Amino acid sequence: MNGQVNSFELACNHVLSAVRRLNLNPAVYEILRNPERVLTAAIPVKMDDGSIKVFTGYRVQHCSVLGPFKGGIRFHPDVNMDEVKALALWMTMKCAVLGLPYGGAKGGVTCDPRKCPLMNWRD
Repeated sequence: MNGQVNSFELACNHVLSAVRRLNLNPAVYEILRNPERVLTAAIPVKMDDGSIKVFTGYRVQHCSVLGPFKGGIRFHPDVNMDEVKALALWMTMKCAVLGLPYGGAKGGVTCDPRKCPLMNWRD
């Protein structure tokens, strides 16, 4: 994998370590390593110069046990599904640790917002 760290596998390894240290049922790990819902979408956008550019978008809804999904959107040229899955898993953990009644989710769009700051969404 090009020598890059897989964000989701790293997050899962941290969860597995916590499950083992806390002596939890291994099924907890199996549940947490599998997001409830994963979506990939092609997002066509008419640019200011009139051209059409298609961006790849991701949405991961990780776990709704504590409540409705919470999580923002990351716009970055290198964003990928594994990164979004990891961020959604971490949002689940943050909400649980803080006692917030939300489940973890995250979205991502593979684009460089600095190169297309004036995308025309009205047409």
